[in-house]
Amino acid sequence: MAPRGAPRKARASDVDEIAASLPEAELGISWGDRPTWKVRGKGFLIYRMPHKTAVDPVTGEMWDDLLVVITPDMGAKQALVEADNPFFDIDHFRNHNGVLVRLSRLGEIGRDELVEIITDAWASRAPKKLVREHLGD
Repeated sequence: MAPRGAPRKARASDVDEIAASLPEAELGISWGDRPTWKVRGKGFLIYRMPHKTAVDPVTGEMWDDLLVVITPDMGAKQALVEADNPFFDIDHFRNHNGVLVRLSRLGEIGRDELVEIITDAWASRAPKKLVREHLGD
């Protein structure tokens, strides 16, 4: 059990809970059949299918628990990848502002940090007026 007052660690189950709490966010599909959180039709979180571009460096097995998180821009992407957390980039996403995270590693960050990251992803795709109404100026 975490010490009293210690921040709660993020869990995979938090992803859907956090995304669902954002205005006009809805779970849909993109990339053929991949569950995707969208705001007004624009995806901000995508559950990625296993693919040869993202494999365990030790076993060579394709990861089957990847989430693509859209960042506001390439600078935000770089900051997230360089921070001490489980988010990473792969060559396949080199020119895309999405980062990846294994759901099984979300416990390496706090739930509050995950809320911030997912909210930023939502805000990067939501209309500016909706973002202002939810977050203020």
